[in-house]
Amino acid sequence: MAKLAYLECPTGLAGDMCLGALVHAGVPLAYLIEQLGRLGLSKEYRLRSELVHRNGQQATKVHVELLTASKPLTASKPNGSVHGSDPDPDPDPNPNPNHDHNHDDNHEQGTRHLPEIEALIQSADLPPRAEAWSLAVFRQLAAAEAAVHGIPPEQVHFHEVGATDAIVDIVGTCLGLDWLGVEHLYCSALPTGGGTVRAAHGRLPVPAPAVLKLWEMRQVPIYSNGIDRELVTPTGAAIATTLATQFGPPPPMTLYQVGLGAGSQDLSLPNILRLWIGEGTPRTSLHQSQTHHSKAHHGQAHHGQAHHGEAHHNPDPHSQAHHQKGHHFHSEPHPEPHPGSVAEPEMNQEAIAVLETQLDDLNPQAIGYVFEALFAAGAVDVFTQAIGMKKSRPGILLTVICPPERVEDCETILFRETTTLGVRHALQQRSILPREFHTVELKQGSVRVKVARWSQGGAIANIQPEYEDCAHLAQQSGLPWRDIHQSALQQWHLQHSDLHLPTGKKASN
Repeated sequence: MAKLAYLECPTGLAGDMCLGALVHAGVPLAYLIEQLGRLGLSKEYRLRSELVHRNGQQATKVHVELLTASKPLTASKPNGSVHGSDPDPDPDPNPNPNHDHNHDDNHEQGTRHLPEIEALIQSADLPPRAEAWSLAVFRQLAAAEAAVHGIPPEQVHFHEVGATDAIVDIVGTCLGLDWLGVEHLYCSALPTGGGTVRAAHGRLPVPAPAVLKLWEMRQVPIYSNGIDRELVTPTGAAIATTLATQFGPPPPMTLYQVGLGAGSQDLSLPNILRLWIGEGTPRTSLHQSQTHHSKAHHGQAHHGQAHHGEAHHNPDPHSQAHHQKGHHFHSEPHPEPHPGSVAEPEMNQEAIAVLETQLDDLNPQAIGYVFEALFAAGAVDVFTQAIGMKKSRPGILLTVICPPERVEDCETILFRETTTLGVRHALQQRSILPREFHTVELKQGSVRVKVARWSQGGAIANIQPEYEDCAHLAQQSGLPWRDIHQSALQQWHLQHSDLHLPTGKKASN
């Protein structure tokens, strides 16, 4: 079973909160200190942890303390005070609740550029996965900063990613995830926060511009929890949007452990990041996720393993079992299912948006047009249900299922083409079996056949000739649609006699 981790972020996400959750989950602080020391920045900071209480709950707080002789000492950021604050005689009335501000503001603030940070990481001899993930996170943040400022990533003066504590937070988080053997990371929806925050370029609204851009880049689900503070920092947003496979509810998993990482202040909710760790069905790996979502900026990452403070190169990380002391996590490859047995589904999961509206005063003739317009806009499915509405009026419930990035387009169509005054929408998770298309030749013409499998290349779960192809041939030939459908199914079986459906399954008719 694959090892999963889930970031639950009721009060937001910041780099030092990630470190705290990882240390609380068992990653040795001494291991982080030793590995981070390879970056050559040890004279600039000190790393320590302590147990603290937030609203009566105990959690681990990790402090990245910048030393007075270091450069850069202050860790101000142009797009929100991820760590520290600028020299400012007017104290910020809305400080970041997830970070310390006890830095000496009398020293010069330093900057680093992306190539310099990449060189630091690449020369540090870190575990291969930790190195690849760290580079990916910085490149993701660089892309967001560049988009905000309207310049190429290489030209950005990185107060943001150049600050020592941001480097420690990002690289330390990647080291911790690698040490735990986490293969797939998921993240909850993120709170927006509110108010303003002082940064190197003045006071900025919350969410900070870089955070907003990172959310936009990954279509992250967001909401307001009523707390007007900077809750998600650019560093935290970059970690999540780069490494998380999906955002939303937790994935199916067997929970073994929870790590609790504390923010700096007490809030109306416990200011704690909760890191769930367990086992579940294999999903897209961290490497695959960051490559898929940020390929243009990240380049090709490399796989490897780190166990208990030692780096081990592994050319095939998916074939090696992982084990963490005291928690008995294992990850082993599954044997291919026998064609005659029912295999455990290796379903992919993805976020999907569901839009709903009730209608009782729309001409029924408009419904067909609305369906076509919604499908043209990218809807995955559209359907109606008969319902009884207020004042005993018969009506319909119109439901649209679409990718999250198509919500605005589909919602616009609903408002423009129907009489609705309101549309409800929710983000849900759906499981999808791998599928492929084959083509069979009949006397009347070609028919595509959809084949679903329990796993990629595994046993077949279902077979279905495509409706449109069957309908087209039925209209041309004058034969019943069901005859074309059945003939296509039979022909597929003749061409693939070496393949069989799992026990208990039969082809759809």
